Amino acid sequence: MVRVSGERGRDAQADAVSERAALTREQIVGTAISLVDNEGVGALSMRRLGAQMGVEAMALYRYVDGREGLLDAMVDSVTAPVESVAAGPADSSRGGWRGYLWRLAHHMRDLAIRHPHIFPLIATRHPAAPWLRPPLRNLDMVEEFLDTLLSSGFDQHQAATVYRGFASFLLGHLLLTAAQEANQGKVSGGRPAPRSVQDLGDYPRIREMEDLLGHSDSDAEEFAEALEDLLEVIAATAGEPDAGRVRTR
Repeated sequence: MVRVSGERGRDAQADAVSERAALTREQIVGTAISLVDNEGVGALSMRRLGAQMGVEAMALYRYVDGREGLLDAMVDSVTAPVESVAAGPADSSRGGWRGYLWRLAHHMRDLAIRHPHIFPLIATRHPAAPWLRPPLRNLDMVEEFLDTLLSSGFDQHQAATVYRGFASFLLGHLLLTAAQEANQGKVSGGRPAPRSVQDLGDYPRIREMEDLLGHSDSDAEEFAEALEDLLEVIAATAGEPDAGRVRTR
């Protein structure tokens, strides 16, 4: 009996070693992203994630610092492709600084569409430095952003102003985009169920204009037009009010 018990103990140890060897931080973060994409942030817990990966929840703590640390890792993971895709020389062949901002804005929008449940975390998680603004909160991304503008002739005050305005523009547009995408995933037919007409009886203008106010098919076009207008304002700030608009996408 003692010998069998010892064998079982060695087997359990071997299983534990095999379990740890099979896990990686990247695998854990990727599985968590998939879980949140499919079911929302509320569905994420260390126990639920461990069960989905076939391990005990405690095994995950060797790789991530609990749920809060996992959320931060998820934000870093989904924003990393934006940084790499938007990166590149801001020369005339790629539209200069306008082309850089255009690429960055559209890739951030793509991120909000692909990960609508995760995008709000980018706006609410603590940034790497307290004076950085979401959604442009990744240190490498912000460093590149500022370097691109400074290398293009902006002074530091102008670059800081552009950073604040550009970040606020993205946050306002893309939180709405993410919310719309999340709702489309919950409701059959692509739109949230409208309130009854009786509920809107005291609001005739809202009732009459429901289709126009709730129309989301033009979101991409509205985003592109607003972005072009913002780039014109930035060009004027930089002393280039007649600069042509550049599309790189």
